[in-house]
Order: sequence, then C-alpha cells, then structure tokens
Amino acid sequence: MNRLANKVAVVTGGNSGIGFATAKLFVTEGAHVVIVGRRADAVDAAVAELGHRAIGVTGDMADPQTHDKVAALVAERFGGADIYVANAGINTIASSDQVSHASFDAHFATNTKAVFFGVQTIAPHMRDGGAILLTSSIASNRVFDGHAVYAGTKAAIEAFARSWTLEFKSRGIRVNVISPGPVDTPILSKLGIASSDRPAFESAVAQSIPLGRLGRPEELARAALFLVSEEGSFVNGINLIVDGGRSLV
Repeated sequence: MNRLANKVAVVTGGNSGIGFATAKLFVTEGAHVVIVGRRADAVDAAVAELGHRAIGVTGDMADPQTHDKVAALVAERFGGADIYVANAGINTIASSDQVSHASFDAHFATNTKAVFFGVQTIAPHMRDGGAILLTSSIASNRVFDGHAVYAGTKAAIEAFARSWTLEFKSRGIRVNVISPGPVDTPILSKLGIASSDRPAFESAVAQSIPLGRLGRPEELARAALFLVSEEGSFVNGINLIVDGGRSLV
C-alpha cells in the first residue's frame, strides 16, 4: 500500500527479531530503511534479505560513536530521517541479589542511555512531522522473576517518551512506545533456554496468555507501522501494549 512511500526510517536492532520484521515491513511499504546492529555478519545478512532499499550500519548502540555514524549517514545519503525506531535491547534474567555492577551498567547503557542519546543525536536530522517509536516491554508494569533491572530500563524510556512528546510538539514529531509481551524471537535462546527445552517453555508461556500463544514478530511490526504512519497520525504519547492480553492475567 506504500504507506511509507519515500520515507526514511532508522531501526536499531534491525537485524533480527522484532526489529528485522519491522524493517522488512517498512521496506515493503516503500521506505528506505537504515538498520543498526552489533554483528556485521547479521547486519549484512539482513540487508541482503531486505533488498536495495536497506542500508546496514554495524555498531553498538551503547557507543556514542554509533549514533554519530547513523546520523551522518542519514544526513549525507537522504538529507534527513522521517522515522526513528529505538528497538535495540538486551535482557539477562537474574534475581536482584545476583546482578553484578557490570550487568546493571550494560543493561542501562543499551536499553536506556542508548535510547536517550540516540534520539538526541538523530533529532536535528529528523524532518518535522516525523515519528519516534521506542520499544519497551510489559515488564515495565508487570513483575516477572529476574527482570528487575530490565524492567527499570524500560520504565525509564517510557518516561523519556512522555517528556519528548511535549518537547517535540513544535516540530510535529510524534513520540510513542510499543510494549511487546512474549514474542517468538531469537532472544529466547539468548535468555539461556536450551533448544530442547523450548517446546515446554513456549507451552508454559502460552498458557499464561489469553490468546494461547506467543506473539509473532510480524504482529509487532504491524503495530509499529500503525504508530509511525499516517494511519496513526493523531496518536501521540501513548504506550501501545501488544501482548495477546498477557498484562491482564
């Protein structure tokens, strides 16, 4: 339908999972997409699948130089950006008494500080009337075992979004948050769940979701498209929960 025809979008963490599904849908809808990821091989593979309307940047969002690199590329190649999706994030499950200083700092560096300075750096290069979307989590408002630090990082960016909604009002830039529930992405393996344990894990999680299954990355991508496109043109400052009803249980 070309709902993003000729728009320029940046998607951090765009080489896998929800980020990749979002980048893929944006390309399908006519956008030029810049994806950012930490692993060059994964970024290259994602760009190859996304096609000629995609460009990859390899870098750690916790590193300020990555923000500068992205902003410079967007300015030089496209003259600016219309959409910024701050999606990159990490999550290591651990009870609070087991969290190290290094792990705490890593979570806030990637999930919180990177979002703040990513937006700060790209904002001067965003066109008026654009859209910023931050990926949070239902963990910011629901208590899950071993998620205290992760939840804190996500609660912080939701506060950023509320402030930015007002700070960017003179430019007509909308700022929204999307909060996924359990989604079937590669991050499940990164949480330490062995492949042999996946079926039992997924079954247990599915039982806690009213719709009876995990979400799919493509479903989150469609929600993201609504929030950044003209279809969501009067939606501003909200946190859209996309969790199959998990937050109600």
